[in-house]
Amino acid sequence: MTIIESTVEVNLPLENVYAFLSDLNNHQQLMPENIYNWSSTTDEASFTIENMAKLAIKISNRIENQELTAIPTEKPPFDVELKWTVAANENGSVTATHIITADLNMMMKMLAAGPLQKLADYQTQKLKEILG
Repeated sequence: MTIIESTVEVNLPLENVYAFLSDLNNHQQLMPENIYNWSSTTDEASFTIENMAKLAIKISNRIENQELTAIPTEKPPFDVELKWTVAANENGSVTATHIITADLNMMMKMLAAGPLQKLADYQTQKLKEILG
């Protein structure tokens, strides 16, 4: 398994950060320009990654104010899990971590690990920009 992580600190209450992340409609704001054909509900989203694949995901697990996990609803090119964890810090801010776990063979890892890391980093930075 390939695990890709990106962490950011957000200066908002834990409940606000979790509420934003727990609604997949908000995730469109976290996506880079190479993501298009976005369609979503609170629990499901589908989109196309330019020059790669169409992906449909759904929330598979929610732990209130702690963790949110999304998995593909259709067979993806490789098994993948998208997870956000949030934790309150002593200074009142929140540490949000985006974790992408993907089952990549060596060839896929060479091709996809870099773009997946860029995606995770982009999403955490956008989260910080949007929520402060």
